[in-house]
Amino acid sequence: MDGTMKPEQQGRGLARSAGALAGIKVIDLTRVLGGPYCTMILSDHGAEVIKIEPPQGDEVRDWGPPFVEHAPGERDASYFIGINRNKRSIALDIGKPEGRAVLLRLLEGADVLVENFKPGGMEKWGLGYEKDLAPRFPGLIHCRISGFGGDGPLGGLPGYDAILQAMTGLMSVNGDPSTGPMRMGTAIVDMGTGLYSAVGILMALHERSRSGRGQYLDMTLYDCGTALLHPQAPNYFLNGKRPMPTGNPHPNLVPYDKFPTKTCEIFIASGNNGQFRKMTEMIGRPELADDPRFASNGDRLINRDALTAALREAFSALDGYEISDKLIRGGVPAGPVLPVDETMTAPHTLHREMVTELGEYRGLGTPIKMSRTPGGTRAAPPRFGEHGQEVLEKHGFTEDEIAALRESGVLLDRRRT
Repeated sequence: MDGTMKPEQQGRGLARSAGALAGIKVIDLTRVLGGPYCTMILSDHGAEVIKIEPPQGDEVRDWGPPFVEHAPGERDASYFIGINRNKRSIALDIGKPEGRAVLLRLLEGADVLVENFKPGGMEKWGLGYEKDLAPRFPGLIHCRISGFGGDGPLGGLPGYDAILQAMTGLMSVNGDPSTGPMRMGTAIVDMGTGLYSAVGILMALHERSRSGRGQYLDMTLYDCGTALLHPQAPNYFLNGKRPMPTGNPHPNLVPYDKFPTKTCEIFIASGNNGQFRKMTEMIGRPELADDPRFASNGDRLINRDALTAALREAFSALDGYEISDKLIRGGVPAGPVLPVDETMTAPHTLHREMVTELGEYRGLGTPIKMSRTPGGTRAAPPRFGEHGQEVLEKHGFTEDEIAALRESGVLLDRRRT
């Protein structure tokens, strides 16, 4: 796979160039969500990502339904399909010395290694960065994604998205006073960590272009979840008050909330006095902007309940789709509250190629739009061990070596149960 699309390949959101990261080789030892999300971002933009799965496979292949059925007894869940396109899969048992020897050969010429084993796991196998990998591969960037890092009071402990949402305070500011702390519906800590990790890798690649040296990235769910606490943490630093869940309303802006209408719910995000006045005029309530209780955002915060009641009454008589479109085109941020299925078929979603299709594969498109080196879908998510033979041959393994690795159970073509 050279990173370019063949002319006969038809679909939506496909890569139209080799990509900004063409020529970058990534060895991906990650499973589940944060790591695979990171490496998919890199692969969307041309990096060659070799996904090395354990004998049992990436467990999210089983996180369904829904599933796509490949063959009797072989299927993959949507959870896996959604974050693993453009990669090649090879299944290795690196718990065996022979498997680790294969990994070291694959690392020759690699730019990046991404893994999410518990801290100490790679070191136990003689694959730690400082002692083992850096001397042998001085230009290698080793990104480890873990729950809490390898040291500190929680060092070495496992991390999961919902637990980190709870422990970093994210859950405490989600929901409202009636629900109490509530888990966010999307795995924001895992995906946020994947995003931060991709950014860190790109920074390290840029620095390496000057120094010629790789480095180790210590990425944790704990740090990345904590870093997402805006504006709640800055509010706390300034006023010393514990941030509380407010539901849909913004803690610092009014009106910034959801309102029912005749046809649908809409969300209004009025960020300044000019937008507030425009909104009141467009909904037929201009007197609200002249009311001293609502003269400034500070006044509106103090009198939030009175303003919310007046706006709910005004919006209840309007068509939500029409008024939200009128507002946003008039300079007031607003939009209908859409379910996922409607978002996936919305005209602007399709125009922006945020749904990508290639053959039977359909997924979310890349949000990173580049003018000269656009990324996108190059290949459907791989089946388990699909590219083992191809990857090893490319790295100089002979037919006899590959056969011996299969015979010894180091290289697998089917998942071990």
